[in-house]
Amino acid sequence: MQQKKGIAILGSTGSIGTQALEVLEQYPDYFDLQVITANRNADLLIEQAKKHHPNTVVIADESLYEKVKNALWDDDIHVYAGADALSQVVSSNEVHTVLTAMVGYSGLKPTIAAIEAKKTIALANKETLVVAGELIKKMALENNVAIYPVDSEHSAIFQCLTGEFQNPIEKIYLTASGGPFRGFTTEQLQSVTRAQALKHPNWSMGAKITIDSASMMNKGLEVIEAKWLFDLRPDQVDVIVHPQSIVHSLVQFEDGSMKAQWGLPDMKLPIQYALTYPDRFPTKFERFNFMDYPELTFEKPDPKTFRNLQLAYDAMDAGGTMPCALNAANEIAVQAFLEEKISFLQIAEINEKTMHAAATKGTPGLEDFVAIDSESRAFATGLIK
Repeated sequence: MQQKKGIAILGSTGSIGTQALEVLEQYPDYFDLQVITANRNADLLIEQAKKHHPNTVVIADESLYEKVKNALWDDDIHVYAGADALSQVVSSNEVHTVLTAMVGYSGLKPTIAAIEAKKTIALANKETLVVAGELIKKMALENNVAIYPVDSEHSAIFQCLTGEFQNPIEKIYLTASGGPFRGFTTEQLQSVTRAQALKHPNWSMGAKITIDSASMMNKGLEVIEAKWLFDLRPDQVDVIVHPQSIVHSLVQFEDGSMKAQWGLPDMKLPIQYALTYPDRFPTKFERFNFMDYPELTFEKPDPKTFRNLQLAYDAMDAGGTMPCALNAANEIAVQAFLEEKISFLQIAEINEKTMHAAATKGTPGLEDFVAIDSESRAFATGLIK
């Protein structure tokens, strides 16, 4: 009998994490859930642990440790707390693949720990490569670790490249839905609300990534992530707005031919592909029907109005610690917008000012990224009135 694949889900209570658990449920003879973690959502973490019976759970917020431990006392589940525990649990011999589904910069150190422990990475935390792409790629190479993308766009590129790895990429196109404000002018964006920004037309996601999608920052972060994942120059990564979200991304090869990966917008498919690669397991997911989509449309993005997309390209061109600074500022700005402390357009203003205030280093190490992240968060916080 084939040995089950041990899975650790970092961020099991978020949108990706909860869907990953649904995927694992469908294949009990193939997957063995070893670890689930959460930041502060202790109630859902406890519920998940009682339902799925992992070997270990970690609650990052140490003040919630007793609550989680007491709730799982009779379930024969190891309970740990704190940021260091997140990095330690991925090193378990029983873990084969680590799904990094934590939101933002917090996913960096656990991902590094998993790479050092020579675990396969299913990467849903794009900020890890945005912040420290060069470092992560170098470590993955040194440790012979595979990184399989979970983002729908990067999974699409990865799927298009399967069987084509010997053929150089000429260009890739990452598709973007355009979010809830597609076609808006700068004047219209001045008055948009938190509630409007949280209504994504096609995808069901967490609050942070939904706001990033509305501001086009999510696509900007994906551009930087794609550069590192697929070893591309910045000019080889393009963005095209595709409101229907059916074509998830495209690859153009040197002979001019193009491959695209299509499907209904459902994150469970790229999650499953990352966990089962190189195999495709049968699913009961809803199937695409051409008659439901008689027209698929494509248009240019508007980086002048949605400035975050241009800022991401600028940060990618500059390199060093600038993408790290941009990401840190954006996490602070988005949270401030969600708390209704700033307007929607101020997100990009704070990001730009912080990005240019940060010192850049040509080949930064982990300590440089940690320092710039901290400095940029403080600077961005100071800009919030």
